[in-house]
Amino acid sequence: MEPNLTNKVAVITGASRGIGRAIVERLSAEGMKLVLAARSIDQLNEVIEGCATEACAFPVDLRLENSPAMLIEFAVEKFGRIDVLVNNAGATKRGDFLELSEEDWADGFALKFFSTVRCSRAAWPFLMESRGAIVNIIGIGGRTGSAEFAIGGAVNAALMNLTKVLADRGINDGVKVNAINPGTIATERLKVRINKFATDRKISEDLAASEMAKKFGISRFGTPDEIASAAAFLASNLSNYCQGAIIDVDGGQTRTL
Repeated sequence: MEPNLTNKVAVITGASRGIGRAIVERLSAEGMKLVLAARSIDQLNEVIEGCATEACAFPVDLRLENSPAMLIEFAVEKFGRIDVLVNNAGATKRGDFLELSEEDWADGFALKFFSTVRCSRAAWPFLMESRGAIVNIIGIGGRTGSAEFAIGGAVNAALMNLTKVLADRGINDGVKVNAINPGTIATERLKVRINKFATDRKISEDLAASEMAKKFGISRFGTPDEIASAAAFLASNLSNYCQGAIIDVDGGQTRTL
């Protein structure tokens, strides 16, 4: 059975680096036409240079209320349809619960949670027409609470519930909705944490990475490409019987049900 993604259209948020960039490269390799959203036009253009298929950039701050609708309108004007929406935008601030400000909380929900709500709502009629799919990139922090990840854990838990809500509606509307919970993935943000860990302990970065992985109870960190493979599966017709699935791609880090 083939993925059957050739010439279909995907909108990908948070597409300029890390997991988002890897998803762009994988879906382009599958033959999809792409609309890429992030705040940096320079980084988006760099990603587009590596695409094997037609792709265009839409630089935008998805924290702003009207931005998601503008993104979806742009995609439809450009390609006439939307088959897949990948909600990947958003990072949340870590820190002590008592030191996180109102602005920190508002920013965390605005970019990651509300952009997913708004992009999904704006794209829904077009996904109904194409009998398309939504793939939410969330994170395992919503599975298990952690003192230093209060905002991220709350946002991720809310997104998992939203995935189930949209999947329930999608049964009748013909829209497939699923999610991926990445574990600890070797992105630029993780490399910064590894570097700090190595500097604090005066050890090599390779040893720091190994020790950090053991601390998480895993054998190694994941790669963005591994998340992209899962996203391509959920975007394609290979996953047609998945609805409301939340897949932990984390090397076994999550041990709760």
